[in-house]
Amino acid sequence: MELTSIFEVVRIKQEIKESSVPFALYQIRSPEDAQKLAAAHIADEDREVFLVMMLNTKNQVVGLHRAHVGSLNASIVHPREVMKCAILNNAASIIVSHQHPSGDPTPSKEDIEVTRRLAEAGKIIGVDVLDHVIVTHTGKHVSLKEKGYL
Repeated sequence: MELTSIFEVVRIKQEIKESSVPFALYQIRSPEDAQKLAAAHIADEDREVFLVMMLNTKNQVVGLHRAHVGSLNASIVHPREVMKCAILNNAASIIVSHQHPSGDPTPSKEDIEVTRRLAEAGKIIGVDVLDHVIVTHTGKHVSLKEKGYL
């Protein structure tokens, strides 16, 4: 009996669904625009949620993805999960965001490190990381790009 190799080819395709999604074609022109969109989706969460905003070449939002839900004060984010959703949505660039349930948007050293790791990964695969915005339920936010970390 001869064993033959069996190969399965998986075809990945993007599905476009018509919907009245509130972020559809929302254009990001500033960190405040990103903050408003992120805050609308994650600011009132009781645990850290890491959100990826996927953008086309005109900085219009083509998708949102909750890449990770963490604990009260931490969220472990891996570049592969963030970049996977960007690639599958044909994003030209991304803006990432997470919230601090404490209400203090000051970035931790872990926030700064994950931002740098994501930017490095993005350079390698051709997806620009435009910003990392930390939001809170109080309306305060911090842009890591404005702070010089990107």
